[in-house]
Amino acid sequence: MVTRRRLTQAARWVAALVILTVAGAAEAGADGFGPFPARNFQPFQLLFLGMFGDRAEVVGKGAFDVRVELAETSTVFNEQSAEVTARVKVEQLRTGLYLRYGWLDRLEVGIEVPVLYRYRGFLSGAITATERATTGLAPARKALQGTGFAFNLSRNGQTVFGGGEGELGLGDITLISKYQFLDQSAQVPAVALRFAVKVPSGDSGKVFGSGHADVGLGLAVEKSLATRWILYGNVNGIFPTGPVDGLTVQPAVSALTAAEYLWSPTVSFVAQFDYYSSPFHGTGTGILDDGVTEATVGFNYRLRKNLLWQVYGVENLDFIRGSAADFTLSTLVTYRFGSH
Repeated sequence: MVTRRRLTQAARWVAALVILTVAGAAEAGADGFGPFPARNFQPFQLLFLGMFGDRAEVVGKGAFDVRVELAETSTVFNEQSAEVTARVKVEQLRTGLYLRYGWLDRLEVGIEVPVLYRYRGFLSGAITATERATTGLAPARKALQGTGFAFNLSRNGQTVFGGGEGELGLGDITLISKYQFLDQSAQVPAVALRFAVKVPSGDSGKVFGSGHADVGLGLAVEKSLATRWILYGNVNGIFPTGPVDGLTVQPAVSALTAAEYLWSPTVSFVAQFDYYSSPFHGTGTGILDDGVTEATVGFNYRLRKNLLWQVYGVENLDFIRGSAADFTLSTLVTYRFGSH
């Protein structure tokens, strides 16, 4: 009787959810907003070119986007070995201005200008409470719970990365283009080729830049399923052109898969999985050498015809060894001039 009653209640909940989903999405259009422009926000690996998540569709000839993003990232590391000492408890606010222009029908070009600010932040309390209520306080956070701010990584007794609280500076500027060479049809997805160059405009001495240019090449794909679901995929190769503070570097790979659900013509929800291999190599610490796996979830909301608001959070999945930032919370607004 109890089992039958529970099954009946579960069936009612499922039926209600289906009804709400169909009602909310009845007016949904076929065009989505794309994956979130997440990247590896870990402050040391962020020094390299980050080819953020993007869709395959281009903006269209004559269209001009202005996007402003605020991404707050909490990072905690505590490591003591014969070779490396790391004490990092920092929040970094990355403010990015991204301009994108539809040069041709299938070609868009863009530039991103970031500004970085490091301080003790405001996410620590919420993260600590969540960890205590779920998996338990992370060892690094527990070891540094009496520390308000720390940002130092030393190797063989020499400081490699370090800085004080309240430092503000320009990061490395990125130039990026995308060429869509395949349109979506019932049988095939839309596919685009991406190319990017990172310009060493940030101060490497304050850990705002790598001091060298990077080059990136990638593919973006997207495919609609029925009228409410769109799948996205990105894969990129990153090629640093020089060492960072004497540390050996190597080519790296980043990739994402994402699913977007179109709740209505103005609202959608996105879940994506992100992976980044590290451009560092043989440094003696997993903080620098290990890859990063993360889950990203959030929503898109079209405030007006040409005005889009997005919010997403990035959670460290720690499938590798613990080189990722703890958590990132981001909000961004995009205004499009020209065609919709």
